[in-house]
Amino acid sequence: MSVLRAIGSPHPEVAEKLRTEADYFERNQERMRYPRFRSQHLLVGSGALEAGCKTVTASRLKRSGMFWTVRAANAILALPCCPLNGRFEDYWESRRIA
Repeated sequence: MSVLRAIGSPHPEVAEKLRTEADYFERNQERMRYPRFRSQHLLVGSGALEAGCKTVTASRLKRSGMFWTVRAANAILALPCCPLNGRFEDYWESRRIA
């Protein structure tokens, strides 16, 4: 980002921060094509996905009177994902072996 690099600062820490940020934007330019992504009706933020995960997790694990160990919670949350990612049989096979 030549615009960021053109900003000068007499303070070394500010100049270093500007350089760091310019480096970041240059490295990630390909992933930051937001207008193109939006024109393809793609989401550019993680908010919708995070809210969906929170809703699904809460609806399954936070029902009245439920208490879970970490191991059990991980197992119960993995179960509805298995058919979606084509690993349903693998899930049950691993449980049979255990």
